[in-house]
Amino acid sequence: MKHLPLTPEDMELIRAAGEALGRAYLPDRHTVAAAVHAGSGRIYTGVNIEGIHGPCAEPVALGAAFSQGERDILAVVAVHRAGNGLSVLSPCGNCRQLILDYAPQAHVLLVEGGRVVKAPAYELLPGAYHYFDHNAAPGMNPWPNPERL
Repeated sequence: MKHLPLTPEDMELIRAAGEALGRAYLPDRHTVAAAVHAGSGRIYTGVNIEGIHGPCAEPVALGAAFSQGERDILAVVAVHRAGNGLSVLSPCGNCRQLILDYAPQAHVLLVEGGRVVKAPAYELLPGAYHYFDHNAAPGMNPWPNPERL
């Protein structure tokens, strides 16, 4: 998986997720927050909904963006409390598949080798199942052209 350099926009995305967690944090209820950077430039946030079937914070944030008409997702990050601060949290397998389904070219911030890195969503699940035909979905990020990889 190739790593891309973190940008000031990535740091703003992490801050936005942290602010959302600060507003909603409740032990055993809302312990993770996510933020997505949409093509419009807006940032949307969401928190996990603790229960038998979730959902995680990432689909809540994606749903917030989609409910406002966003279709182009540029980046996704999730955070959780760690000691007295915040820490980036790598997406679970279900969230990786969801991000891949809805935003295959989005950059995902995650932890690898103890540091925060950024990688394209389509690289997070080698041999992934492809639920949607992104090339046929108007306004959705298409799958990357294999010749460009």
